[in-house]
Amino acid sequence: MVHEQTIQKLYAMRLGAMAMAWQQQAGDASTAKLHFDDRFGLLVEAEHLARDNCRLKRLLKGAELRISNACIEDVKISAKRGMDRQALHELGSLAWVGKQRGVLITGKTGVGKSYLACALGQLACRRGLRTLYRRMPRLLDELSLAKLEGTYRRVLAKLAKHELLIIDDLGLGTGLKEPQRQDLLEVLDDRYRRCSTIVTSQLPTSRWHEWIGDPTLADAILDRLVHNAHHVDLSGPSMREEEHND
Repeated sequence: MVHEQTIQKLYAMRLGAMAMAWQQQAGDASTAKLHFDDRFGLLVEAEHLARDNCRLKRLLKGAELRISNACIEDVKISAKRGMDRQALHELGSLAWVGKQRGVLITGKTGVGKSYLACALGQLACRRGLRTLYRRMPRLLDELSLAKLEGTYRRVLAKLAKHELLIIDDLGLGTGLKEPQRQDLLEVLDDRYRRCSTIVTSQLPTSRWHEWIGDPTLADAILDRLVHNAHHVDLSGPSMREEEHND
């Protein structure tokens, strides 16, 4: 009776993993030989692991990563591609997030820019960091719609709360329109020296000023993007072609 009441109380306190672990221990004769502290430690570990897994699942869902299965352990190391072991180690440490620095990933289509960005996003989720992925066109559309709906400040505040924001495909199209330049500046200004941003682009950073358009706003945007960021320039043949040939 006491056993069943305790199980019910554990579930009532939302300690379901601990309750299930205790029930499993009760059916395992080998655990009966363990010291109380060891058995209790196993119960606590089961609950802690379950909560970590739930949090990771929630963070990954909220991140909306374009490549959901991207993993830093699967990033191909190749000096010819611009990603050697030391560079990957520095990115994988996420020390740059703690210093509120950004990462700029450039290179032609297919070299793995989005994969690397999503792999870093997945790693950030595993470390418990709130992460959000957006392609540049979608981000600009969301901000434009938010203005029409009167939720612009709320959307900006949401973006600013994420410890890591991934902006994929900067530089697509002929350039930014006037409202879009200001929107991008607002997003980056809220995040500058407060949290980290990853940006991927087919354009080399030397052409970003021209793509943004307005010289004054371009200076302000690039000041917040380029001067406090790691730069990774990926090269080599298209990884999509390699996978097709395999």
